[in-house]
Amino acid sequence: MTNAQQKRFIETVRQYYRTHGRHDLPWRLTIDPYKIIVSEVMLQQTQAGRVVGKYKEFLKAFPTARSLASAPLQQVLLHWSGLGYNRRARFLQQMAQTVMQEYNGVFPKTFNELITLPGIGAYTAGAVMAFAYNSPVAVIETNIRTVYLHHFFPDAKETVHDNELLALIATTLDQKNPRAWYWALMDYGSYLKSIGVRIHRNSAQYKKQSTFAGSLRQVRGSIVKVLTTQSATIGQLQKITGFEKERILEAARTLLKEGLIIKKGSQLGIS
Repeated sequence: MTNAQQKRFIETVRQYYRTHGRHDLPWRLTIDPYKIIVSEVMLQQTQAGRVVGKYKEFLKAFPTARSLASAPLQQVLLHWSGLGYNRRARFLQQMAQTVMQEYNGVFPKTFNELITLPGIGAYTAGAVMAFAYNSPVAVIETNIRTVYLHHFFPDAKETVHDNELLALIATTLDQKNPRAWYWALMDYGSYLKSIGVRIHRNSAQYKKQSTFAGSLRQVRGSIVKVLTTQSATIGQLQKITGFEKERILEAARTLLKEGLIIKKGSQLGIS
């Protein structure tokens, strides 16, 4: 990439953001690492438009890591309901508990510490570094990946590994204000998808998402939704959700193993 190419690329992204950027997203109006982590975990595999309302509701119920750490899991899952992937809510609470117990309620300020927190992977740790601390750390997620594949590998004959993209991200990263640059990249990537850019198959990290309807994920979500308001037997869950007994049993076993639900006698519930 020549200097001229780099300048054109950066100006394209910045121009889009100046004109069409989503400047009012609530998680862009804070530098609180707790609130940023909440948003990032919610945004995993969920579109921003669906997250805004749940983000506000969740933070109203649990405004601090301390309040989330001490809340009953049932309440946490109740306020999470509608986002799916309930394990994310459990990890989020475990993260808050770890911060309270091991860091005296103060969020770590280094990538290597952040990545050790429950449920916090490389991207989320990097996002906290960028959005909370404005630290120039190279990070990648689906919209950012789309931007770099579209501009630098539009006709790739072989799939492109994220390591190649991260090298480009580091090269073009705004060292003084990475926070705003990543916002611009994400919004531009979202725009590219909205106009039909489907270049994700060029990524070595691409995995086609399985169908939700009828999946074990749907059964699990239905069980958790019921148990956030009442305890129930397998038979009652079968009647309420409409799924077959074998599917209910299969999903319940995985939920019990992960600690998302508990069993007392014949009753299933959430602690």
